[in-house]
Amino acid sequence: MIGGMAERVIAACDGASKGNPGPAGWAWVVADGDEKPVRWEAGALGTATNNVAELTALERLLTTMDPAVPLEVRMDSQYAMKAVTTWLPGWKRKGWKTAAGKPVANQELVARIDALLEGRKVEFKYVPAHQVDGDPLNDFADRAASQAAVVQEAAGSALGSPEPPPSPTSAASPARARSGATRKRPASGGTSASGGASASGGSSRTLKAKFPGRCRCGRSYAAGELIAKNPDGWGHPECRASA
Repeated sequence: MIGGMAERVIAACDGASKGNPGPAGWAWVVADGDEKPVRWEAGALGTATNNVAELTALERLLTTMDPAVPLEVRMDSQYAMKAVTTWLPGWKRKGWKTAAGKPVANQELVARIDALLEGRKVEFKYVPAHQVDGDPLNDFADRAASQAAVVQEAAGSALGSPEPPPSPTSAASPARARSGATRKRPASGGTSASGGASASGGSSRTLKAKFPGRCRCGRSYAAGELIAKNPDGWGHPECRASA
């Protein structure tokens, strides 16, 4: 179990699903005092949704870390972060039902994370994905999760694995997401990544995403970014053209 005598550990975790649902993977990374990656782990999930991958990454990180050591967790998934910080108390009061009275999605994972958070000091920090001069730990976790989703193999520093490869060059607009943005999605815990690309129309249509999500290529898009329909859902317009 990682922790030791550190006053606080800074880490990031991320999940990826190539298709949502599709081949999926998870990853976490722990930083040293200079916030450079020093320990990491990634694993495959077979076929799973992006939300399952994101939650699994957090669950694996919390399982690995010493619960006695304060932890800062950086994530680019507002769903996973809000599921275990904002929506969870209401879900439990309602008997694991959403505000609409439906069963909470991914309940077992959320309940496991809830148990792992009990009695420990964890601060969650939302960091927008794939930004110019973005968070390097989040980028590392994103690349490791994406690689695990593609190759469906475990990797990590304990296995002697090399650093995960760079992500494809993104044409997405930078700095469109806001840290700590207010939740607009109903507390339903749904699995839709875009959550708001609701307008119908032909495959050539683009619109602004209402919520952050993840494209079929594995890269995230921010709320307010232009997205387009592709065979697997919503994502970057350039990925639609290559579908």
